[in-house]
Amino acid sequence: MLYKFKSKATADIIMLEPHGKHILQLISKDPGAKGIIMPSEMMAAIDALHAAVAREELAIKAAQDAANQTTHANAPEDPTPHVSDTPGTIRLKQRVVPFVDMLRRAHAQDKEVVWGV
Repeated sequence: MLYKFKSKATADIIMLEPHGKHILQLISKDPGAKGIIMPSEMMAAIDALHAAVAREELAIKAAQDAANQTTHANAPEDPTPHVSDTPGTIRLKQRVVPFVDMLRRAHAQDKEVVWGV
């Protein structure tokens, strides 16, 4: 299944089901086949997405630090870090950028964001 988010204020955004469902859960919306985000809910949704991105970034940093400490303890002669972003991995902060932009534009024009209609 695909999620196709629409608003009269912006172009459509299409997401694969796992990503669309995750974003909707982060903003406390039912990830059903149809739904709506009202302009009055958009700023809270943006804040929730930014908070989720911050949590993910902290978790990634902590994992990198732990892996680097373990690696350096086992091989202190190798000064290069061993944990980095996996090439091709798209983080939450990259996925939410177009959605946050859609929410901001829709909020500014007092238009809803809908999906599944």
